[in-house]
Amino acid sequence: MIEKLIYLESVDLVEFMGVKNTKLDLIKANFPKLKIVARGNWLKAMGDAEEVADFEEKINQLLEHYERYNVLKEDTITDIMKGRTVVLQESADDIILFGVNGRPIKARTENQRKLVDAYANNDLMFAVGPAGSGKTYTAIALAVKALKSRVVRRIILSRPAVEAGEKLGFLPGDMKEKIDPYLQPLYDALQDMIPAVKLKEYMENGTIQIAPLAYMRGRTLNNAFVILDEAQNTTTNQLKMFLTRMGTSAKFVVTGDTTQIDLPNPLTSGLVQAMRILKGIKGIERVKFTVKDIVRHRLVQDIVEAYDKE
Repeated sequence: MIEKLIYLESVDLVEFMGVKNTKLDLIKANFPKLKIVARGNWLKAMGDAEEVADFEEKINQLLEHYERYNVLKEDTITDIMKGRTVVLQESADDIILFGVNGRPIKARTENQRKLVDAYANNDLMFAVGPAGSGKTYTAIALAVKALKSRVVRRIILSRPAVEAGEKLGFLPGDMKEKIDPYLQPLYDALQDMIPAVKLKEYMENGTIQIAPLAYMRGRTLNNAFVILDEAQNTTTNQLKMFLTRMGTSAKFVVTGDTTQIDLPNPLTSGLVQAMRILKGIKGIERVKFTVKDIVRHRLVQDIVEAYDKE
């Protein structure tokens, strides 16, 4: 008789083991000769060496499935225990990754697909276009995909803390509490794509970092997928500082909407100038989103078009 400990890394225990361990009981039913005990994120199996080895292999297959799809159904457990291959909606070419509860995250428009294609061949991408066109959401999906595929070791998301009507000094709370509202759209996207337990771990251990642009100064960002959102509100010096943080094995995406510049002088927008200055450099791709890419409420496209006409 041997004993084997298996650590269930970064899993939602309710999703993986089921409410009141119903999924764990299903797993146990397939190994009646083993004594299987769960303690937190640890599984302990005791019994014949061959049986324990088979149990470990099946648990690893379940973990791989959960890692890929962020969901583990009882039918899936049965199929894996019986040695059957399990594939969820892999036929859709536009799927970037599977989000929370196995929901497919797709490139939904032509320009979103262009950004996905640009990611494969470039290390620096500019995604510019109107609100609601999916620039940031698609970029974050690509970042999470790169992290899960181990192309990068960390994700860094940043925004300039430029006021749009309210002054930071008059907002309540400490600096983090003042800054967080500006970064909320980035949190929202991450919560769609990474289970809460795993996202919390990533945030705590620094695998995913969200910070104001000012915190980028002096850093060299290696093995990272870095996104600068709302870049139309950077100055030339700020954006140059950000772009020169790029280290080895890094991917950078800069997103922004040049019609929503909140700087005192819109002509000083670093994004507008960078699009002109860096034009034609190999390895830098520009994707221009339009109102046709807007994927929010149907009225948003009409609203944007009406303001553009005015």
